[in-house]
Amino acid sequence: MTGVEYIQMKAFARYDGLKLFVLWLASFACYVAGFRTPGLGLVAMVLALLTPFMAYRMLRRYREDVLGGAISFRRGWFYVVLLFLNAGLLFAVAQFVYFNYMDQGYFMSAMTEMLNTPESAAAMKQMGMGATLNQTIDMMRQMRPIDLALNILMSNMLIGCLVALLLAALGKRDVGEVMSGK
Repeated sequence: MTGVEYIQMKAFARYDGLKLFVLWLASFACYVAGFRTPGLGLVAMVLALLTPFMAYRMLRRYREDVLGGAISFRRGWFYVVLLFLNAGLLFAVAQFVYFNYMDQGYFMSAMTEMLNTPESAAAMKQMGMGATLNQTIDMMRQMRPIDLALNILMSNMLIGCLVALLLAALGKRDVGEVMSGK
């Protein structure tokens, strides 16, 4: 990969990362609103599950429009990792702003309220997670907004690296395949 190709890939990954960030932001907004309106929780889940499909579509568009239809596994993996990195950084900033300036403790109280319902308590007890759940909630309450945002960023990056392996394998196409019309 030449320097110009690398710069071009970073530019496409930034632009596509912005689109993925908008999807994640909409999913997060629906998740938070879902505490009061249960139907939005389902919308949040669907939006989150669209992530790999949207990323694959972006990878294919990059492969077809920029690279002439051929992309190696390594370049595809790197593109998707950059895509998740850019989206994750923007999402971390948005979450920091939300938790630091807008939330006022709503998220944690709504989460605690949801997990303390008789149904949730019974399910957690049945799975043997009653004490662990309370410890986790207490630990999350003590976290600063920057800690929450960075933890979610690291989770997004780890998931992104793993999803990138699958997407790069699916999106890989050799020059010979392009020439033969496959």
